Amino acid sequence: MGPRSVTVRVLLLATVWSAAALVTIAVVISALYRQGAERAFNDLLRAQLYNVINSVSIGDGDSLSGSPSLGDLRFSQPETGWYWLVEPLGNFAAAPMASTSLGTANLPVPSTEETPFDQSYERFYGMTDEFGNRLRVAETEVILDGDGRAARFRVSGNLISVEEEIQAFSRRLYAALAVFGFGGLLVNGLAILYGLKPLDRARRALEAIRGGEAERIEGQFPREIEPLANEINALIDSNRRIVERARMQVGNLAHSLKTPIAVLLNESRALEKPHGEVVKSQAEAMQAQVASYLNRARIAAQRESVLARCEADPVLERLTRVMRRLNPDKEFELNVSAPGLAFAMEQQDLEETLGNLLENAGRYAASRVTVTVGVAAPGDEGLDPARRQWIEVTVEDDGPGLEPDQIVEALKRGRRLDESKPGTGLGLSIVKEISTEYQGAFGLSRAACGGLRARLLLPGVSRDVA
Repeated sequence: MGPRSVTVRVLLLATVWSAAALVTIAVVISALYRQGAERAFNDLLRAQLYNVINSVSIGDGDSLSGSPSLGDLRFSQPETGWYWLVEPLGNFAAAPMASTSLGTANLPVPSTEETPFDQSYERFYGMTDEFGNRLRVAETEVILDGDGRAARFRVSGNLISVEEEIQAFSRRLYAALAVFGFGGLLVNGLAILYGLKPLDRARRALEAIRGGEAERIEGQFPREIEPLANEINALIDSNRRIVERARMQVGNLAHSLKTPIAVLLNESRALEKPHGEVVKSQAEAMQAQVASYLNRARIAAQRESVLARCEADPVLERLTRVMRRLNPDKEFELNVSAPGLAFAMEQQDLEETLGNLLENAGRYAASRVTVTVGVAAPGDEGLDPARRQWIEVTVEDDGPGLEPDQIVEALKRGRRLDESKPGTGLGLSIVKEISTEYQGAFGLSRAACGGLRARLLLPGVSRDVA
């Protein structure tokens, strides 16, 4: 599976293609230069060969005579690999002639079957001399006079000069291509990053919308991306209208059921006591169930919206202030470790959630309730990793607390562990449902002071834009 980043894919493809192209160019140019250098070397040997031919003839006493001057000191220095050699052929029994550099050594002659002559009656072949030099030899046979006496002419050159020239050219070529390739990749990478910058800007805009930091994709985009931004904005507007319609329908349904349930409750008072109590209890259950499911439907509709936002400080301060008035004999302490936080949820949902926790803590606390709010540590299991920030709210009291098995029972809808206290037994279950609907988490445990500790994780908006 390939990389998921478009930038990485394009950069990787461009890098691989550029590297392959540069390597291919280097190999092709090196091969062409080698062919040209070897061809030029053969031409040099051919020119020197015919210079020797023009300088040698048959002199007095039927011997070879002449003094070839090739203008290259290497033909005068021993063991250089640069030699010329003239050898009589057939019945011509003259002594051979050789350059000073060859000395008393000799050059073996390959068979014509192994290395045949070309149309110009020339042949070129390689060999190694007695001194270990790799040679390139140019050879031809020439008739020297009208009597048909002929001689074999050979001129050799040391291939090390060609190899050194080719290696020097290859080093310069590879260095130039490496600099060009690195510069080309750098420019290409910058061009790709600049070209894909609008996509990255669109991604950041979507992340801001997802985190509740913005409501629409703003700014100018290229023609290729602008339709996508417009469609996303249209989708957000459509989502907002759907949420508004859902809220309206929930309100209408709640209003339509409110009167019939109220009538049932009033009529239950006029009935005889056993039947009246049954009707009243069932009507109250209906009222609680309708309120609960309507609330869940509203939250589910809102959860799909990316526009929910609620400032944390005003809600927390107002709720604690109300709790202090309702419980004047108890102390409510509010600790906010990161001021300026904002929840990515509806204000009424936040107030209902925190209100239930504070009301429950105030009911069972002996003298003190502590509320702590801050940014949740990353890595909590079960939370949506796409959201950049989660807010942790803990409510602790110094009451009797709950045992682990009692915590399980307390979270069940309608279960009341202490019948002496007023309430319906729905508070903690409502908190759990709301936090779940917002993809958060809720849990109870033993507090450090011995009472109950409620921990709530809710989606938040980044602090720098809250």
